[in-house]
Amino acid sequence: MTTPTVTETVRNGNHVGQRLELGRYTITACERILYGQRVSGVVRVTDVPASGRGRAVLVERGLEEDGNAAPQALVADYIRQAELHDEIPMLVSLL
Repeated sequence: MTTPTVTETVRNGNHVGQRLELGRYTITACERILYGQRVSGVVRVTDVPASGRGRAVLVERGLEEDGNAAPQALVADYIRQAELHDEIPMLVSLL
């Protein structure tokens, strides 16, 4: 198994690392991809449409303090919630 190379670029003055796929899920409306990416030293997890068209949402940021276990647990729970509710979890209203 090879370790992915992280390439840093600068966008709008922010150092941006390579985007890595963390997981995928499919709901009735579409297929979605969860990506992890380091932006200015902070890990961000985003949920984007697999087609490249549609709304992207920020799921979480700042997980790097907890090591790799926190992002893995977040992704597993997020996908479980998406499948349970057949919705994008970050867009589901609690009410």
